[in-house]
Amino acid sequence: MKDLGITRARHFGWPNTYVFTKSMGEMVLGQLKCDLPVVIVRPSIITSVQNDPLPGWIEGTRTIDTIVIGYAKQNLTYFLADLNLTMDVMPGDMVVNAMMAAIVAHSSSSLEKTQSHPEPHAPAVYHVSSSRRNPAPYNVLHEAGFRYFTEHPRVGPDGRTVRTHKMTFLSSMASFHLFMMLRYRLLLELLHLLSVLCCGLFGLDTLYHDQARKYRLVGLNLLRMAFLITSISGRREYLLDGAAYMMTRPLLLYCCRFVMHLVDLYGPFALFKGCFDDVNLNKLRLAMTSNHGSLFNFDPKTIDWDDYFYSVHIPGVLKHMLN
Repeated sequence: MKDLGITRARHFGWPNTYVFTKSMGEMVLGQLKCDLPVVIVRPSIITSVQNDPLPGWIEGTRTIDTIVIGYAKQNLTYFLADLNLTMDVMPGDMVVNAMMAAIVAHSSSSLEKTQSHPEPHAPAVYHVSSSRRNPAPYNVLHEAGFRYFTEHPRVGPDGRTVRTHKMTFLSSMASFHLFMMLRYRLLLELLHLLSVLCCGLFGLDTLYHDQARKYRLVGLNLLRMAFLITSISGRREYLLDGAAYMMTRPLLLYCCRFVMHLVDLYGPFALFKGCFDDVNLNKLRLAMTSNHGSLFNFDPKTIDWDDYFYSVHIPGVLKHMLN
């Protein structure tokens, strides 16, 4: 059923069944809403609260937090991402402010009558995003994370300071496949062949299993990365299956397939190059009075991303997710 769902979703242009069924849900709302006012709010990646009620508060990690946690634990040496691409993120309080403003605006029948839509009875759609008005490249978070953990190093279980090393970023699917092939698979294949030919003598069998264990850790790191992608958490059953199988199936064959499967599943999100149109959201913001606009702020242009990640988001992830 999983494979059938993926095939069906991709047939209609969606990367997986999670986003495909979301689209179907919006279609159902549009057809069955009758006379009820319906507003569709599509937030991008929701990050920690910027101001109200508690700066830095967050529940559940997001895609981008893989970089933060990787720096904090120093157990993720590489990551599939293009630092020049925009990570479309919005603080949680701004998303809530936009939702409340949209509800109030469309609860008024007079405004609903004057509101112009692309189609006569189509629900209003608001993209609560930052990629158009104030884009933040992945490199901003990367540099803020490295600077933060260099200035505030973590202490390991042994009481020693954990030295911060920069991660290696693979900016394309091709570079990732090449990296995995040269770094792990070729070596493993060669060691396995030599171990068989030499009947496991000369320590080759031990060396092979040691390298296979490292390869499995690569898969588990990717598994950890995928678990953090909560924006597509509807596909976590693949990850749970993979985590169990990686402990029982032949290491070389299954690890290779599983790692590549994860990359195929989550690559389109990690390397997404799109930009969301927030014209409707901006019109909603401009229609608000100055007092309400300052109280229910959802303008991404007011965010200094470097300061936000360094002073608010990273400390929030450490406080609420790792401690």
